[in-house]
Amino acid sequence: MRPARALPSRFPYPLPHVLPDVDPLSAGRAGLPADGALAIVGNAPGTGAWEAAIDAADSVVRFNNAPGFGAEAGHRITHLALVNRGGQTREWLADRNFLKRPVVRAAQAFILPFPMLSAEQNVPEPICWTRELLALLQPLGCPVLLLPETLHQQANTLLGPHTVGHPNPSTGFLVTLALLLGRPASARPVQAFGFGFDGWHGHPWAAERAWFAEAEAAGRIHVHPPSPTER
Repeated sequence: MRPARALPSRFPYPLPHVLPDVDPLSAGRAGLPADGALAIVGNAPGTGAWEAAIDAADSVVRFNNAPGFGAEAGHRITHLALVNRGGQTREWLADRNFLKRPVVRAAQAFILPFPMLSAEQNVPEPICWTRELLALLQPLGCPVLLLPETLHQQANTLLGPHTVGHPNPSTGFLVTLALLLGRPASARPVQAFGFGFDGWHGHPWAAERAWFAEAEAAGRIHVHPPSPTER
């Protein structure tokens, strides 16, 4: 096992700069083996080469519509992170077959990255669909983990100095941050696949890429770049 090296100052482990009530996805709370092999699969997975490595992990975390699931991105999933704000969530709620999707049916637990807004906060145009998504997922009988506001504050602290304006972290960044905060420093590096650091213009991709690079230099994560055609 490769030993964890000293961490750069922007990478918050063993939590000297983390807010005291940040709620990471600890192994026990998330149902993850404390030192087990963990694969985090983003939405730009490389084709073919990583299927066996992903499926060999003890735990496999995927995101939203999980492109490549059941094919070139592997066939296993333990946790599915679903964005719970905005138009994508609204589309899922309108889809009568959402619960029949293979990735949804195969997931053993769900992660919602945004805290629930109160009714007073969710006006005039609703953006938070947490209550509705919880109700939709309830028949599956699986645990649903909700990331807290304090984790978002920590993400903003990490990304803010390298972002113009107020940072809006991606779901992939938030979930990866929570997982690494809740993982022992002695654990083997997390294997990250399909992170292209590209997509919706509102996310601070350059800052997130830099954070992942620092975490990799610290021995906490290993990033497998997506294939050139899928970046």
